[in-house]
Amino acid sequence: MNLRIKFAAATLAAAVIAGPALIFAVPAYAAGPAPAAEAAPMPSLAPMVKRVSPAVVNIATRGTIKEEPGQRNPLLDDPFFRRFFDTPPDSKPRERQFQSAGSGVIVDAKNGYIITNHHVVENASEITITLLDNRSFTAKVIGSDEGADIAVLQAKQPNLIPMALGDSTRLEVGDYVVAIGNPFGLQHTVTAGIVSALGRTGINPDGYEDFVQTDASINPGNSGGALVNLRGELVGINSAILSRSGGNIGIGFAIPVNMVKGVMDQLIKYGQVKRGVLGVNIYNVTPDIAKEFGLTESSGALVAGVAPGSAAEHAGVKTGDIITSINGAAMKDASELRNTIGMLRIGDKVEIGLLHDGKPRKVTALISERGDLDTANAVDINKGLEGAAFGDAPDGGGVLVKTVQDGSPAAQNGMRPNDLIVGVGRTTVANTKAFKEAAKNAKVLVLNVRRGSIAQLIQIR
Repeated sequence: MNLRIKFAAATLAAAVIAGPALIFAVPAYAAGPAPAAEAAPMPSLAPMVKRVSPAVVNIATRGTIKEEPGQRNPLLDDPFFRRFFDTPPDSKPRERQFQSAGSGVIVDAKNGYIITNHHVVENASEITITLLDNRSFTAKVIGSDEGADIAVLQAKQPNLIPMALGDSTRLEVGDYVVAIGNPFGLQHTVTAGIVSALGRTGINPDGYEDFVQTDASINPGNSGGALVNLRGELVGINSAILSRSGGNIGIGFAIPVNMVKGVMDQLIKYGQVKRGVLGVNIYNVTPDIAKEFGLTESSGALVAGVAPGSAAEHAGVKTGDIITSINGAAMKDASELRNTIGMLRIGDKVEIGLLHDGKPRKVTALISERGDLDTANAVDINKGLEGAAFGDAPDGGGVLVKTVQDGSPAAQNGMRPNDLIVGVGRTTVANTKAFKEAAKNAKVLVLNVRRGSIAQLIQIR
């Protein structure tokens, strides 16, 4: 009987028992480290990171902001106490200097265009760009859009290295991505993760949202930086995080590059984004609404109102219709429809898929310019005004409430058709444009309303 026993230890190579004889092999000792096996190199992101990192820049800003009354000592707003602070009765809001930092991405070396977030350069009077090679120079704002949180800067300098733009529609949950930026002032920090989710909304309800969620570490200072795929293509601009402490907990959000492209093109061409409107007031299709309309799925956007003279009215969209698609792309809810329309340009033709009396139908609309009367944008002024349609009163006499949808937030807050809004807080408003501006800057929306011969204040919640 032959029995061979192999030991794992290197001191004994083999012992063989063969019949009556016992033969030991000579122990095999290593004279030195074993030679490296000829194998493929270890996987690494380093080559891609080296290639794209020069396109990511540090952005330092300086500026001045006015402190709103609610941001300072409330006693300063009381005439009795103001004298104890040596403050004149007609004192204006105080101004203070600020400094902040963020990130940006070079997307056009020839023209020196750099993409970043709107909130990175908001109120900035001085913007300094620092490259990976430590070169520094100033930049100017070409255009900035608060709704999409995108800004385009320009700094024409020699030997800039741009980053290639990818296609965010090709992203899938589980794809590997890399975030590059300057968190907490630590320049050119690289973190890696995956795409955790797509189409996230509700992060910035007042803006246009279609966020890419990622667990690649994003922290303060990463704003405006690059979210890159493994091909080294820009697929998103890092914008926000979800955190209770202000630090990363694995939930970060980036603006998809396809949205960035559309906004960037308009900012470069016009200096602003000229968004078109459809002219509808919309709600999510809830399970109760789906049941009422005999639908099998709770998806789409219910048309609760159509603005007179709007693109939707001209196309034949009716109150009670459910919009299910735009240009063949399914609309899962009202937010997605709002984002989709908000990214279109004035004059674009869109094919609208809808359900009319439960039957599928398609109509074509020509996206119109944002006008004074626009029910779709009542929610943009304040969510509590959703369901109301506004128009300019004759001779600059204020803002007329044209219609109020039954059961809408505007109705629940006490708004009525033919109400005349003449002020927001202490600010007089002569038209819808002034109304939107005053409401935008108000901490609490209190409307000065004339209803017939009665004047009253209505607080919008």
